[in-house]
Amino acid sequence: MLELKELVRDFDSNRAVDHVSFRVRGGRLTGFVGGNGAGKTTTMRMIMGVLARTDGEIHWDARPVTAADRRDFGYMPEERGLYPKQSVLSQLVYLARLRGQDAAPARAQMLELLERLGLAEKSQAKLESLSLGNQQRVQIAAALLGSPKLLVLDEPFSGLDPHAVDTMAELLREYADAGVPVLFSSHQLDLVERLCDDLVIMTRGRVVGQGTADELRHRERPRFHLVTGSPAGWARALPDVTDLEELPDGARVELRPDTDPGLLLAEALRRGPVHALTPLVPSIADIYREMTAA
Repeated sequence: MLELKELVRDFDSNRAVDHVSFRVRGGRLTGFVGGNGAGKTTTMRMIMGVLARTDGEIHWDARPVTAADRRDFGYMPEERGLYPKQSVLSQLVYLARLRGQDAAPARAQMLELLERLGLAEKSQAKLESLSLGNQQRVQIAAALLGSPKLLVLDEPFSGLDPHAVDTMAELLREYADAGVPVLFSSHQLDLVERLCDDLVIMTRGRVVGQGTADELRHRERPRFHLVTGSPAGWARALPDVTDLEELPDGARVELRPDTDPGLLLAEALRRGPVHALTPLVPSIADIYREMTAA
């Protein structure tokens, strides 16, 4: 498990990461979301030792992370860091050898990965000759060199077509199912919602929400769509109603935490027919907008 404790990074007088704490657990996909400038990339760079910490701690398996630990981490940076004039396969094998792998097994692993990523026929092509999406796939392959014990991926789905997104999602799930902690950032909230076991939401250098999707969905006051066939503004006067949007066929009603919605239903039935009382479950996009607003 990777654990960040009160992590801080200052750039002169600007605090880019402000006492950030969260865990990336083994065998789980953790989505790291936030707007531009939220501090995600800076946090990832500190995890990998690319940037020094101003304060705080980074632990791996319940002890301070070391340079030796980081050699077993797979990292995909925000900016592509490969050699544009070198062939795809040769530079992947070269990078694998820098990490201590022998050439033959590294070549076999890279050929298999390139096949999975739809790049087998491009293995001898120079990187600069590939489309931006295919260059992104090569960068992904570089992050998966060897047998990484942790994956830290900064926008791995950026620029990928839908087929490549599905392939990448399958690969990440395979690594997670094998026990590898996976942390990845993305602006594609629908994809994060579909893939992730855990979420960390950042804004202005701070973590404003973390947990499973269900935990985040149910942390706020419950909301319901009450359908009565006519406006239900009367529900505004009920003691446990904290917000109400009157509709032509009923109302959208927000209740206090731990309130029994049966009380709302009972009052609605007392006043006439009720066609439906449906929980309104927020999407991850809704949760993100609420947590990062203002």
